[in-house]
Amino acid sequence: MSVFKIKNEFKPAGDQPYAIAELVSGIKEGLNHQTLLGVTGSGKTFTAANVIEQIGKPTLVIAHNKTLAAQLAQEYREFFPDNAVHYFVSYYDFYQPEAYMPVTDTYIEKEAMINEEIERLRHASTQALLTRKDVIIVASVSCIYGLGNPEEYEKVNLKIKVGEAVSRTDFIRSLIDIHYSRTNADVKPGTFRALGNAIEIMPISERILYRIELEAGKIKVIKRIDAISHSIINEVDTFFLFPAKHFITDSDASKRALESIKSELKDRLEELKNGGKMLEAERLKRRTTYDLAMIREVGYTNGIENYSRHFTRKKPGEAPFTLLDYFPKKADGSANFLTIIDESHVTVPQIGGMYAGDKARKDTLVEHGFRLPSAKDNRPLKFEEFEKKVGQVIFTSATPSKYEREKGQKIVEQVIRPTGLVDPEVSVRPIQPKGQYKGQIFDFINEAEQAIEKGGRVIATTLTKKMAEDLSEYLKEKGIKAEYLHSDIKTIERIEILTNLRRGKFDCIVGVNLLREGLDLPEVTLIGILDADKEGFLRSDTALIQIIGRAARNVDGRVILYADSITGSMKRAMGETSRRRAIQTAYNKKHGITPKTIIKAIRDITDTLEREHHQVINLLLETDEALFKKSPKKLIKNKMKEMEEAVKNLDFETAAILRDEIRELEVMLEK
Repeated sequence: MSVFKIKNEFKPAGDQPYAIAELVSGIKEGLNHQTLLGVTGSGKTFTAANVIEQIGKPTLVIAHNKTLAAQLAQEYREFFPDNAVHYFVSYYDFYQPEAYMPVTDTYIEKEAMINEEIERLRHASTQALLTRKDVIIVASVSCIYGLGNPEEYEKVNLKIKVGEAVSRTDFIRSLIDIHYSRTNADVKPGTFRALGNAIEIMPISERILYRIELEAGKIKVIKRIDAISHSIINEVDTFFLFPAKHFITDSDASKRALESIKSELKDRLEELKNGGKMLEAERLKRRTTYDLAMIREVGYTNGIENYSRHFTRKKPGEAPFTLLDYFPKKADGSANFLTIIDESHVTVPQIGGMYAGDKARKDTLVEHGFRLPSAKDNRPLKFEEFEKKVGQVIFTSATPSKYEREKGQKIVEQVIRPTGLVDPEVSVRPIQPKGQYKGQIFDFINEAEQAIEKGGRVIATTLTKKMAEDLSEYLKEKGIKAEYLHSDIKTIERIEILTNLRRGKFDCIVGVNLLREGLDLPEVTLIGILDADKEGFLRSDTALIQIIGRAARNVDGRVILYADSITGSMKRAMGETSRRRAIQTAYNKKHGITPKTIIKAIRDITDTLEREHHQVINLLLETDEALFKKSPKKLIKNKMKEMEEAVKNLDFETAAILRDEIRELEVMLEK
C-alpha cells in the first residue's frame, strides 16, 4: 500500500488516465527514463502526482528556477496535505562567488546574503528524508551542489528526552557542538538562550520554541512554545534536534581532516615554490593557516565547504555529497526513489552546464594560490554523476529536447486537456509603424486595454531586462497597472508579483524569459510577444511554443506575435500549435465538450507564513479579550507603545504582528 494519498476533488480526465497508466507501467517494467510530452495546461503535475501515489516512493522533483519550484511545491502540498512536501532551493538572496581575474589582478571575495527562511526549509527537507518515507522534495538545480555527509548529519542529532540525566553546562556544550548559536536576544532558527535552569531552543527547521527545564541534573519537562505570543502549545516527552549546518563532523573526523589539510598545504607550497610562485605560496599559506585556526578553535570558518573533501574523506575527483545522497538507497547502493524533471528541455541543460563554469573559476583560484587544489572537489555534480545518482526518471515538457527524446525509453503524449481548452489562436502583426498602424507598442497597449476591460490579465515578453523595465513604466503612464519581472527580482518577491497578477493587483506583467515554462496563470487572456522575429534563444521555436502555452489556460486566451518577417522558428511554433488545436478540437467535437477556463485557488508558498501570522494575531486577541472589555483605548495605547519599542529594537516581525492586532482592535472598537 502506497504511503502517499492524493486528496483532491478532481479525477484524471482527458489524456491523463492514459498517461498515468503508461508511466506507472513503465516504472514497474524497470524503465529508467520516460518522457511525458504534455501540452501546457494538460495537468502534467496532476499526472505526476498520480504516478507518485501509485508508485509510493520518495520523490525528487527538479525545476529550473526558484519561482517554478515554489509553485510546484504549493501544488504538491495541495495534492498531498498529509504527506511531507518540502521546498529545497539555494538559500542565497544574493551570491557573489569567490573569484580571481588574473588580467586585472582582481580578487573578488565571496559575498552572500542568506535567506533564513529558505535555509530553514532546506533543513526541513533533509530532516524529512532521514525520518520519513512519504517525502516529496521540490528542488531547483541547487540539489546537485555539495552538501554535508548525510550519515554524519543524521548521526550527530540530539535526542532530548524527559528524565534524561544531563548538566546545564554539558547540554549547552552539546548545542554548540552541532552549531547552534547562543543569544541573549530573540531566539531564531538555529539559536538558543539560557534562562536560569531553562534553555530555549529554536530548531533550524522550525519556528517553534522548545523550552527545556532542568532540575537536579535531569530534564524535568519539554514545552513547545509559540515563538511570538510565547503561549505554551503543548508538552512532549522527546524530540530530535538536528544540526544547524549541513556540513558537520565529529571531533575525531575533524582532527583527521585538519591533519589532511596540513599535509596537502605542505605539498602544495612545495609545488608552488619549485615553480617560482613565491607570492602564490605566501598567499595560500596565510589563507589556509587562518582557516585551520578557525576550524580548530570554533569548528567553523567562512568557506569551510572548500575543505569538504577532507572532512568527508572523499578521494580527489570523487563526487561530493548532495541532496541526492539523503534519499533512500537499495541494498546494492543504487537509488530507491523517483525523479521527475519538470520542464526538462530547460532543466536538463542547466544541470549539465553547472560543473564546467564552477571548474573554470576554481582552477584560477587554485593556480594563483587562493585555494588548495582540494577546493575543486567542492563542486556541483558532473552530468554523468547526476545520472548515476538519480533513480528512475520521468522528464516532463511540452517541448522535449533531443536528449529527452533519445533517452526516453517511452514517450507518452498528453495533448488533451481535462478542461477541453484548446491551444490559443495565434496572429502575427508588424513591429514597425506603417500608415495608420502605430507599431507594436501602441498596438499591444490597445489590445491590452480591451483584454483588461473584460477582466483578463496580460503578459508582454521582451528581449532584455531594460526593455521590460522601460515598458512597464510606460504602461503605468498609460494607466495600466503593470510590473516588470526578471532575474534581479528576489525569489519571494517574484512569487508575490505573480500571485498579485492573479489577484488583480496588477493587470500586466512584463518579463523576459521567466514567464515561459510552467507558470500557472489561468487569468491571462492575452500575450504579446514583442520582436518575435529576432531569432535566438528567447525566440526559438521551443521558446515560442512555451510562451504561447501561457495563454492556453483561459478559454479567451490568444497570442500576438509582433514580427516584420516569418522566421523558421515562428513557422514551426505556429505549425505545432495548429496541429495540437486540430487534435483538441476534434476530441471536443467527438465527446461534446465545451471548453472551460481553469478555475484555480490563488495561493503561493508564502501562504503558510501568512496563515501562521494570522493565527498568532487571533491568539493574541483571545488573550487580550478581558483587557479589551475593561479598557479598550488603554489596551490599544499600550500595544502602540509595544510596537514602537519593537521597531526601535529592530524586531520587525513582532512589530508587524502588533500592528495587525492594533488594526483588529480598532475595528472592534468601532463596532
